[in-house]
Amino acid sequence: MTRLTGSRAGSGQAGQGLVEFAFLLPVFLLILLGMLEFGFAFNHNLSLEYATREGARAGAAMADGSITDSACGGVQLTAANVDPLIIAAVQRVLESPGSMVDISQVQSITIYQATATGTPVAGKSNVWTRTPGAGPAVPCQLPLQKMDFSPGTVNWPASSRLNGGSPDHLGVSISYTYQFRSALGSILRFFGGTGASSLAMTDRTVMDLEPTP
Repeated sequence: MTRLTGSRAGSGQAGQGLVEFAFLLPVFLLILLGMLEFGFAFNHNLSLEYATREGARAGAAMADGSITDSACGGVQLTAANVDPLIIAAVQRVLESPGSMVDISQVQSITIYQATATGTPVAGKSNVWTRTPGAGPAVPCQLPLQKMDFSPGTVNWPASSRLNGGSPDHLGVSISYTYQFRSALGSILRFFGGTGASSLAMTDRTVMDLEPTP
């Protein structure tokens, strides 16, 4: 009788452990998938940050387009070249081999005038939206290649940008929809959550236009 009771007690403990494991497994899965998803999202955000920085750097260097720029093989720029070259710099980063960004999920790229604190100036922004292969050709690039973004209304023309003793502040921002890479959204939906499978991301960089020498 003693041996039989001990056997039953051991089986009961094993069954209890199995039930506890079944309850804890979903929690561990959520934590694991959450960490994995955070890593993917962080990687995407770094690429967006790098892209806006490259765009703002290009815009700051070209200013109003009245300079000679090495990006165009040392030829004289025009104001009409500036914004397309900014967008080309952004697109080049987004499409680079090390980028995980899905460029089809880029909603818009905006070039705008900013205040000294980085706040966008109302009515001074140029929004470019995604139009795969239907955008303007990249200036100064041979062979000519169509960009994947097209401009809307130009509210802040490059010709009006000031780069004298008190230069304007130029900002570049990206609006992006990050799509979950794991089953995290599906699992949350299974347990009664919203089950969101995407996340809206934005990144921006502001730089001063380089003063004229």
